Amino acid sequence: MAAIEVVDLRKHYGALQALQGISFRVEPGEVVGFLGPNGAGKSTAMKVLTGFIAPTAGTARVMGHDVLTDSLQARQHLGYLPENAPIYADMRVRDYLDYVGRIRGLGGAERDRAIHRVAGQCGIGERLGQQVGELSKGYRQRVGLAQALLHAPPILILDEPTTGLDPNQIVEIRNLIREIGRKRTVLLSTHILSEVQATCDRVVIIHQGRLVADGNTAEVTTREQGGQLVQAVFAAGKVALDRPAVRRALEGLPGVRRVSDLQAEDPAWHAFEVLADRDPRAAIFQLAVDRSLTLVELARERTNLEEVFRRLTHA
Repeated sequence: MAAIEVVDLRKHYGALQALQGISFRVEPGEVVGFLGPNGAGKSTAMKVLTGFIAPTAGTARVMGHDVLTDSLQARQHLGYLPENAPIYADMRVRDYLDYVGRIRGLGGAERDRAIHRVAGQCGIGERLGQQVGELSKGYRQRVGLAQALLHAPPILILDEPTTGLDPNQIVEIRNLIREIGRKRTVLLSTHILSEVQATCDRVVIIHQGRLVADGNTAEVTTREQGGQLVQAVFAAGKVALDRPAVRRALEGLPGVRRVSDLQAEDPAWHAFEVLADRDPRAAIFQLAVDRSLTLVELARERTNLEEVFRRLTHA
């Protein structure tokens, strides 16, 4: 059973079609980056999943529970941190978490244990006696995460959890999310793509209410660049280095689509970019061995997620 299952989900605000039939699944234990430019429909989808708004059409299920017809059961499996953390500045941290625990239906002793647990998880143990309004933005986000974790949900939905944080705070929250993701399913919305590459197993990208990519980062980048891209640099070994002959040999390898000349660091070397249907590095290495060439460099080139995101969401 999928932790989250979205099928042909649509949400219209009058003439505005915020979601236009998106479908995806999140399996238990996955940490999924949910990406898209401003106005793509990310927050709308998250609000549907968490029961804040109803979809116009389509279905969304959390641990098998329909978020529209079985909303209470679905929400019991969720912890949610919206972009603006729902915390009260005039409350002390412990009192706020106690308040959330009461809303979640936790008994007195159970609340105390839960507060102790999430305070340790989120690194706010020494802040429990402080007023929320006295905390830095980074610690307020930690408190927001703590309230989302208080009832030990199997699924966390985090909407822009590092917005407005400084670089050090971003790293702290990122590490915290990575640690949390070892034991839970996480759906994470963010504009910081390096954060996704550092914390997520998979990415789902939407644009103008439609899904435009779904897969792990390597799959998505490989798909967008049209195959596996490798850079190979050769130097003369026991035989003279003949660029045209080496290029022809590379072009003849199984699955190779294109071979392009590159400028090598040393004028005596020959560098090539090889695009193939599958990873050609083993075949290139064997080619060097068979022809007694020195292989100076052999590395897979990756189109980074930022380039893919820009290409897929360029209006």
